[in-house]
Amino acid sequence: MRETVARQLSLVPAPIDHPRAHELAKMSSILDELPEAVVLVHADLIHRAGKEVDASKGRKGMSADQVLRVMIVKQMNGYSYEELAFHLADSATYRSFCRIGVEQTRIEVSALKKNLKCVTAETWEAVNRKLVLHAAVNGVETGKKVRTDCTVVESNIHSPTDSSLLLDCVRVLARIMRGAQEDFGVDFADHTLRAKRRAMGILNARSNEQRLPLYRDLLKVTEKTIKSAVRIARELEQKTPADMKQMLSIGGLASELRHYVELANRVVSQTQRRVVWGESVPAEEKTVSIFQPHTDIIVKDRRDTLYGHKICLTAGASGIVTDVVVEDGNPADSTLATRMVLRQKDIYGNVPRQVAFDGAFSSKANLAEIKGLGVEDVAFSKARGLSVDEMVKSSRVYRILRNFRAGVEGVISFLKRTFGLDRCTWSGLSSFKAYVHGSVLACNLLLLARHLLGASA
Repeated sequence: MRETVARQLSLVPAPIDHPRAHELAKMSSILDELPEAVVLVHADLIHRAGKEVDASKGRKGMSADQVLRVMIVKQMNGYSYEELAFHLADSATYRSFCRIGVEQTRIEVSALKKNLKCVTAETWEAVNRKLVLHAAVNGVETGKKVRTDCTVVESNIHSPTDSSLLLDCVRVLARIMRGAQEDFGVDFADHTLRAKRRAMGILNARSNEQRLPLYRDLLKVTEKTIKSAVRIARELEQKTPADMKQMLSIGGLASELRHYVELANRVVSQTQRRVVWGESVPAEEKTVSIFQPHTDIIVKDRRDTLYGHKICLTAGASGIVTDVVVEDGNPADSTLATRMVLRQKDIYGNVPRQVAFDGAFSSKANLAEIKGLGVEDVAFSKARGLSVDEMVKSSRVYRILRNFRAGVEGVISFLKRTFGLDRCTWSGLSSFKAYVHGSVLACNLLLLARHLLGASA
């Protein structure tokens, strides 16, 4: 039976006398003051996979309180699931924080994955908003003075090249078809070795003249593999299953083949356009991974090309991240400024008194719109075509806000170094967003605990 909180806490080990343990204890007390957060997580757990789950039936499993706290520990330390399982079994302090009693020997890796992935990005965002408002009630972060900037969180993919993507298509489709061959006796020709040789030849070729015939052959091999995959998917769908288990297996293999066939066709098309026909393929039309097809191409400062998703975040004077948005594509920063201010109004009920942006957010229209919302001082660093008098009250205020804005770089660095926001290790767009919001939640909880501990010292 799924529970909201663990019933028996008397067997939870006591925390040790250590600064980190004191932080965790304070973080735990903050979570205790936010019972609505546990309710939100519990709702996701009992509605997992879009189905209503009867909480009175089945094994008890992890409580919602435990899932929330385990997520904090995972993101705060950048643990893999295997590392997380070990530390939850080994560390008395983490077991105490996560409300894991001594009667629970350990939590399996599979259980950790299943439970954490049940919680949606929207829930983590809602929990974070409650935490931000809790910080406002305690006078830690009022949201009156904020700064906004963008960064990129990379997807967990290899550096994409046309040849490596074609090889991925052949390799994955061949692997699925081998499984269908073993289980259902279908016949196909495996071209994986040939594709590897062509991809290696392309990698070592010294000129485009040497690469082009290798690319043509690799494309030919990929197209043959795609045709075989389409044929086998059709054959599988026409088979009469002997039982329910076989029906599910056939359906799963056919669905998986069609999924990767669609992606492989896109990879073949973009490779032909770029390599064979010499076209320039727009970034929004490219597929850079068949494993993480949601990945965007983000060109940063016209120099670095990153593969992941652009996020826009707002942080206050305390360093707490009051808001974060995972963007679709690579929108210009100048299109995001007004929206981020409006989102602050949604969170706090009123707009900030002062906001600071990088120069990339600046425009006369943005300045007019944000001022029209009631913001007193709007500082764009290195703004072109805008005078200091238009933006703020005085040159002194502008200098203060310009220096204040620079501090958001430290917030972003802290998130990336400590909370894993440099690279998302979860698969799928929905999980990507959940990972981002989970990292921000863990960061904010730690910062709020440190502020409150410092105030009480």
